[in-house]
Amino acid sequence: MKRIAMFCLLLMLANRLSAQEVQIIPQPAYLEIKKKLPPFIINKNTKIVVKDSSLLKSANNLNEYLSKYFQIKLGITSKDSTANRINLVLNTTVSEFDDAYILNSSKENISIIGTSSPGVFYGIQTLLQLLPYNKTFPIHVASVSIVDHPRFGYRGMHLDVSRHFFDVAFIKKYIDYLAYHKLNNFHWHLTDDHGWRIEIKKHPKLTNIGAWRNGSIIGLYPGTGNDGLRYGGFYTQEEVKEVIKYAADRYINVIPEIEMPAHSMAVLAAYPQFGTEPSKKYEVAQTWGIFNKFNNVLQPTDQTFKFLEDVLTEVMNLFPSKYIHIGGDEGSKIWWKQSAVSQQIMKANGIKDESGLQSYFIHRIEKFVNSKGKTIIGWDEILDGGLAPNAIVMSWRGEKGGIAAAKQKHKVIMTPEDMMYFNHSQFLKDDSLTASKYLPLKTVYDYEPVPAVLNAAEAKYIWGGQGNLWSEYITNPAKVEYMLFPRLDALSEILWSPKEKKNYTDFQIRLKTQFKRYDLMKINYSKRYLVN
Repeated sequence: MKRIAMFCLLLMLANRLSAQEVQIIPQPAYLEIKKKLPPFIINKNTKIVVKDSSLLKSANNLNEYLSKYFQIKLGITSKDSTANRINLVLNTTVSEFDDAYILNSSKENISIIGTSSPGVFYGIQTLLQLLPYNKTFPIHVASVSIVDHPRFGYRGMHLDVSRHFFDVAFIKKYIDYLAYHKLNNFHWHLTDDHGWRIEIKKHPKLTNIGAWRNGSIIGLYPGTGNDGLRYGGFYTQEEVKEVIKYAADRYINVIPEIEMPAHSMAVLAAYPQFGTEPSKKYEVAQTWGIFNKFNNVLQPTDQTFKFLEDVLTEVMNLFPSKYIHIGGDEGSKIWWKQSAVSQQIMKANGIKDESGLQSYFIHRIEKFVNSKGKTIIGWDEILDGGLAPNAIVMSWRGEKGGIAAAKQKHKVIMTPEDMMYFNHSQFLKDDSLTASKYLPLKTVYDYEPVPAVLNAAEAKYIWGGQGNLWSEYITNPAKVEYMLFPRLDALSEILWSPKEKKNYTDFQIRLKTQFKRYDLMKINYSKRYLVN
């Protein structure tokens, strides 16, 4: 009798602990913790049951996690006769929402039913957060019922690889982080003044010359000197394909950004004939924040557009994404104003000012991209002089551009600098060099992507939001992680969870458990959050 009593006590304690540790980010739309029911146990006999081959990606993702952190790999079968099983099911009728899932776990089995293959995958990401955060075996999974779906269709995260280059292995890890947080778009900032990072076979100088700079500033802009070290790197087209496939296996769309007409010093270092001063010796930029000081603008000639069409053709052939980001930001109009060629182009095309020339440039590029069945995304400066007919606006200079675009019935991705730029300091006195602005976790969490000034019809054009990580002061993967976590958790909850479910106090509680998972995964986050 004593043994039975002790067993019951331990079982009750285990159930209580399991219930306490059901802390999920982003917060599901509906969650019921069945505290009185025993957990499901994953052991060597557990099978993943998959009858639809499209769900094998999700099964493999679960196995990758179990293998990496618990040293177990489950068998995958199409037979559901096994007693100890995790069922992955596709059923488009279980919810009215896109990419929704229902997760039920009990002593007998776990079932994840999705309205789509991505929906099942998102259910797997939730299941990963029901697993222990230490390497125990067998693995206990609390009994729960979850009904969940994303709030926004576009849930993105950006990474700048121009200022500092990150290899393919880390890009894959970065994509894993996005997948774990149920994001579905990776914005890959591949070109800028400071380095061209993608192989273009028709124009090899872009990487032979444009991918390398002869030094980088030391310290916070404007710097205290220059290290004088040659720096650079680029991705071959085969490496790009590898990244795209890796992301696709995790239901993440990779959106390449090819900057134009400004932020083009790396281009001009390789091909000065496309600049407004073709006889000038351009160099790949070695300092930050230079767009008003150095001529980094392309000359909008037919020759330049032919070059850009060559580049974009190779890019679009590589990337299956329907969307190509063409930049369009921070183009100082002074260089066109000073250029006799630019002024002649304006006169020949009846363009009244340089903002109109910016619009002419973007319209012409959009027409070409559209002819290939793709759609352009641009920073909100593409509104200058008139928005291209089918363009999607990424609003970074606050919300004004996004509001204007939504009122014009264009899709909008909200990414205002003051709330969504994760290169800004997390603390008033940070313990490492960062951009000089301050973006604490709560500011990120409190952001609402749909501006209150929009009416219901206009609000439908807010496609979603995105966090941005610019790498001026981020030189290595550990620093990327430090700047990303836990602000990525806040971003995921903004973009995934129902608005009414957001609660910062509750989020902080769940974050403590998330940090334990990050310890298991060896992710470098700021330990200051453990005491703040």
